Amino acid sequence: MTPNELARTPEAGGSPPVAGPPRPAVSPASGAPGNPRPAARPAPVYKGLPLPIRVVVWAAFAVVVGVVLGSTAPTALRRLGAVAALQPGMLAWYAVRALGFLAYFVLAASVLYGLLLSTKILDAIAHRPVSFALHKDLSIVGLVLAGLHGLILLGDQSFDFSLRSIVVPFASPYSPITVGIGQLTFYASAVILLSFYVRRRIGQRTWRLLHYVTFLSFAGATYHGIASGSDSGSPWAFWVYLIPLTAMIFLTTYRLVVGLSNRVRRPGPVRGGAAPGGRASGPETGLAPGGPLDRPGTGGFLRRPT
Repeated sequence: MTPNELARTPEAGGSPPVAGPPRPAVSPASGAPGNPRPAARPAPVYKGLPLPIRVVVWAAFAVVVGVVLGSTAPTALRRLGAVAALQPGMLAWYAVRALGFLAYFVLAASVLYGLLLSTKILDAIAHRPVSFALHKDLSIVGLVLAGLHGLILLGDQSFDFSLRSIVVPFASPYSPITVGIGQLTFYASAVILLSFYVRRRIGQRTWRLLHYVTFLSFAGATYHGIASGSDSGSPWAFWVYLIPLTAMIFLTTYRLVVGLSNRVRRPGPVRGGAAPGGRASGPETGLAPGGPLDRPGTGGFLRRPT
């Protein structure tokens, strides 16, 4: 027997080992005693649309585009020819209106596509990197169209627009308040677009917080189009603004509901003894059995009276 072993015997004055309750196991994933936290739900796996469905979708898209162009292009070209012959100065005004609607369409598509990305609805039918790239490209196209929408006002003879009145918010000779909101919307969209290229430098959290400005930008673009557009009283313009706005409200509500339900269902760390469901309960911990209102790290909202 070594001197160290002799020193630990009761005869040598050493203390015998004291039996006690087993210490709870520590989960390597969470670092908390008890059972490990269950893994999060897996993200949807990309499967893609079946080939017959893709063929039908693209064929339907081609038919819709053909019908729209076939029914509107001849009339539009005939009227543009008449305007060019009688009032050539009005061509810039028509171009401004057309580019304004195109810019709004693309901006709405970018916002809705971003919401579909955040809700992970598209992950099962499209690769996420491809969807993210398309979301960024739509932002670029929308910003370019919006810039052209403003620059062509220099050729409009209805109002005396200057470069300063186009660049400086609320300096427009026509409806300065509503046009100024549109100018601020353009600058906000430019900042959001630039954030794509500095995402690694500013961090994921800052990038996400900055993207909340998108909702203000879309609301500003909608108000700008309705309040300052000359076609806002037309029935077709009403649906042009109503459909994207309704879709954005629906997807935003869906995203909030899904996010809140995931937070409510997320289990907290287990303390003390484990209940049959892997939750802590009993007088040792003073916690009631876990329920759907438990938050991570709090041990539950409900506590038993002591």
